[in-house]
Amino acid sequence: MLDKDAFLHNYNLEEKDLTDHDINWDTLIEIFNDFIGKSAAYSIHAEYIAKILRTNGNIHTVRSRVKDPEHLVAKLIRKTPDRQKSKKDPNFQFSIDNYRDEITDLIGIRAIHIFKEDWEAINTFIDNTWKVIEVTANIREGDDKTQYELLGAKIDSRISGYRSVHYLVELNITKESVVVAEIQVRTIFEEGYGEIDHLLRYPHAKVPKILEDNILLLNRIAGSADEMASFINILKRDWFAMMGNYEEIIDTKNKEIEELTRKIELTEMKAPDKKSLLEIVGNIKKHNTNNPYHTSDLGVSGTSFFTIGEHSKKLVDQHGEAIQKIGGTAIQVVNRHGDAIKILGDAAIHVVNKHDQALKSLQKSLDTSQTQKTPKAKKNDHS
Repeated sequence: MLDKDAFLHNYNLEEKDLTDHDINWDTLIEIFNDFIGKSAAYSIHAEYIAKILRTNGNIHTVRSRVKDPEHLVAKLIRKTPDRQKSKKDPNFQFSIDNYRDEITDLIGIRAIHIFKEDWEAINTFIDNTWKVIEVTANIREGDDKTQYELLGAKIDSRISGYRSVHYLVELNITKESVVVAEIQVRTIFEEGYGEIDHLLRYPHAKVPKILEDNILLLNRIAGSADEMASFINILKRDWFAMMGNYEEIIDTKNKEIEELTRKIELTEMKAPDKKSLLEIVGNIKKHNTNNPYHTSDLGVSGTSFFTIGEHSKKLVDQHGEAIQKIGGTAIQVVNRHGDAIKILGDAAIHVVNKHDQALKSLQKSLDTSQTQKTPKAKKNDHS
């Protein structure tokens, strides 16, 4: 049996909260007992939904609960004046017949994800799995509403900064029995903030301003943490994608450098000049092979960050400048011997020199000589 005086005291309520809105305590006790009798079945339904949600790889953690019977009674008392106003019916009262339709979070499931961008995939999963009655996006005032509006979700802007997307879904337990459950989807940082906020506020009717201000500050920190986590996730994805391409790119570059080295070695020039040119090519190959993605090479301090795109551009520019520099040096040295170097493509150097031309010329002369030495066939004269 629920003791009235103890209950009102524990939940920061007063007798006038009942009398001002004609709330009957005996009706509340009837609802209290009815709900206790149904709680075991509700627990099974809650766990069933939770198990399905756990199969989604974008969800980090799933928690389920059935509403505490005392919390239900406190909610009925607090929600009665709201219902009377929204329904424009001053005589409205919760009853054993309507409370399960009016209170939609008797079964509550919370799906927690790590990165903000995971929400869209989870939203699709829920929409494809259950009949969704309603979607409410609880957002902080000033947040972008676009993605929620496109999905037709109700928007509830909270001054407190509370963020969470709530889904009301239907479960057809039997042909005659339909159960409604609430699924809350939020990030792990939103979950941490929400739990602390709830702990500090509930069941107090009024929170001191100094506490209110610090809760709001905590909300801002949690929001910033969400943004930072998403940035790190994108950074990681792009970073390792670039590293995966790095070895292939370097292998191609090294083959081009080896081809340049081979052609330099075949070129007739003074030994010191050839040695100098080969040393330059060797140095660019050494620089080319060092992994520029090692964190010690980034020059990133605790207060300065480079985006992947900026760093990538920097690496490409540096590599291009180095290749051009080597090409320029090669031209200066080889040109003194009458050779010409052409740079073909953004990252490749192809050397075309007079030695190659001489070989072609020699081959042509040999072919001509061979043709001249071949005896001509005698012409038959039938006249």
